[in-house]
This record gives sequence, structure tokens and C-alpha cells, in this order.
Amino acid sequence: MTIDDAPREALRGGPRELLRWVATGAAVSRADLSRLSGLSPSTVSQRVEALISQGLLEETGAGRSRGGRRPRQLAVPTGGAVVGAIDLGAHHARVGALDLSGRVVQARTLPVRIEDGPEAVLGALLTEVATLVDGEPAASSGGSATGALRGVGIGIPGPVQHATGRIVSPSRMPGWNGFDVAAFCAGRVDVPVIVDNDANLMALGAHRTAHPELDHAVYIKAGTGIGSGVISSGRLHRGAQGSAGDISHCRVVADPAPPCTCGNAGCLEAVASGAALVTALRGQGVPVSDLTGVIRLIDDGDRQATALARQAGRAVGEILAVVVNFFNPQVVAIGGRLADCEPLLASMRATLYERCLPLATQTLLIERVAAGQDVGITGAAHLVIDHVVAAA
Repeated sequence: MTIDDAPREALRGGPRELLRWVATGAAVSRADLSRLSGLSPSTVSQRVEALISQGLLEETGAGRSRGGRRPRQLAVPTGGAVVGAIDLGAHHARVGALDLSGRVVQARTLPVRIEDGPEAVLGALLTEVATLVDGEPAASSGGSATGALRGVGIGIPGPVQHATGRIVSPSRMPGWNGFDVAAFCAGRVDVPVIVDNDANLMALGAHRTAHPELDHAVYIKAGTGIGSGVISSGRLHRGAQGSAGDISHCRVVADPAPPCTCGNAGCLEAVASGAALVTALRGQGVPVSDLTGVIRLIDDGDRQATALARQAGRAVGEILAVVVNFFNPQVVAIGGRLADCEPLLASMRATLYERCLPLATQTLLIERVAAGQDVGITGAAHLVIDHVVAAA
């Protein structure tokens, strides 16, 4: 059983939670950790020593005495970036270097051409990660990018079989189907490489940043495509094969039902995604080339674009109403480029309240993801940190 598979109760006082308490400043000593976790001082000390031996915690000196010996203070090492993160999108990638607390040390956004294929795209992004971490490009084949690098987390804008790191039947990624991302990257950086769907990483990053105290949440990523990530019992829920939360191909009643890239018609992605809005506006004779143009029209109050955004929000709300009634989360948050589209968000919120049971919505938070453009790489980094902690 990995740390991601363990129930939340078993994680109380586990290595990941001890690390998180120190990273957030909630604890600065073993005594603090014992008080927060309810574990005995000897058990806490044993787990802390294991984390120190792995370089995940360090002792920084003596703290204030409370009547006895001055306690040794604990901290997460922040002297350098030790986790690489890639959040790959349809047209851009956010690449970052983060420390073991999940803090972004350096990050930048790069244009990508997904149709160039996995080897070219991932090879270039791994080189960029190595440059961010220590200023030295990664070797073209074999070897570690840097001695400080502890792992690389990668988010892919398509279905990912998490256990294998392999992409399965992506809609808008020609040449990527069946590609083993983990194996390809592991051959270029001599550290663990962990691969997941980009919506899952957004969910993990947003949850750890904004709502770590909540147990159940749904995070929607709405951009060129649309998807979601699910937090259950405080951990990322992937399901049997890694496809949990994939709402993009749930059918929405629409007449006529627009064709979807999956081969069906009337899917949520075909109705409510950024790509769908571009297609619909072009069909109405509006000269728009991309999602940026759509958002600009909505901000300018364009009647056609605003009406389509409201329709998209209702479609998202209809699918989410099923999810909320079934799963009963504490928060539903929307991220991605369409999250700032107020007409879409307002329609989504209204539909949720209309279609959900009162018990499911009486304390439900419906909000935007507030973590900004680094939420994906933050989630990718936490995925790696959890793996390193579990190994410790």
C-alpha cells in the first residue's frame, strides 16, 4: 500500500502530514508534532529521524524553552530547488522547480506544439526543468539532470494510466496514444518520474494550497478541454485505472448534439470547453481563432459569446449536479482559463443550486481555484514529495 492508497485516518501523524505541518509552520519541534498528531514523543521522534535521514527535514537550532531543555527546531530544507514539475497544456506548458515544502523557486511558461510528438515535446521540457533546477541542461540520454533533483512530476492533458505512466486514447494529442511517458523520462533523468492527468494535478495543487483541512472536493479544469479531479478522504482519488473525475465525455442533452473528438456526440467537452466555444462562434460567423479571442469577446460584452458562455456554464452545472448529489463534496472549485468567465461561472452555480438536493448544497463552497497559474506544477511537485516521503 502506498501513501496515496492509505485511508485518511491512517495518515494522521504519518510522514507526509508531519512534513506538511513543519512546512506550513504549524509545528517547529518534535513536541509540536506530538501535540498535533496525538502520537507519543518516541514515535514522532522515530518518524522525524527517518525524514531527516532522507533530507526531507533538518534541524535548525534550539527553540524557546518551556521550563526544560530547549527543543531542537525543525524545518523543511529550502536551500535549493529539488523537485521538477511540468504542467503540459494543449498550446503551452508551465515548467517549474520547487523545494520540498512545495514552494515555487523558479517557473516559466513555454509555447508547445503538442502535434510535434512526445519525444520532442517532453525532451525539450525536461531540458528546461534541469535548467531551472541548477542552470545546467540535462544530458541528452542517461544520467541525472542534477544531484539535487529528487523527482519530476508531469501533468498530461489527456487520459493517463497512473500506475504505468502511459497515455491512453487522448483526444487532441496525435502520436501520443500508448506512449510511456514515465519510461521515456526516466531514461533521461535518474530520479523518479510520476505522471498524471493535468486535472488531477490541478486538484491536488489547489487542495493542498487552499483546503487541506477538507476531506471531499471536486476541482474542474476548464480551458481548451474540460476535466476534473476528485479529492476523497483527503487524498486524490483516481479510481481503478486512473480515469476517475473524467467528466469531459459525459453526455449533455443538446439539440443538435455537436460531434465530439471521442466519436460520440453531445459530450460535455463538445458543448462547454474552450474549443467548443471557438467552434460555435465560428459557426455563427464570428471571426475568432482561439480561446483568448473568445474570452476577449465575453469581457467586451459580446452578445453571442456571452450567450454561449452561459449555455456552457449550464452544461457544466448539469453534469456537476450529478457529481455533487452522488459524491457530496465540501467544495466545488473551477480553474483553467474559463474560470474567470463570470457568465459561465454564474450559470454553473445557479444550475448546481437548482439541480442538487438541499442537503448537498447547504454548506457547499462553489468558488474559483485561487492558486493561480502555478497550481498545476504545485500539484505535480506534491505528487513527487508524497512519493519521496513514502519511500522514507
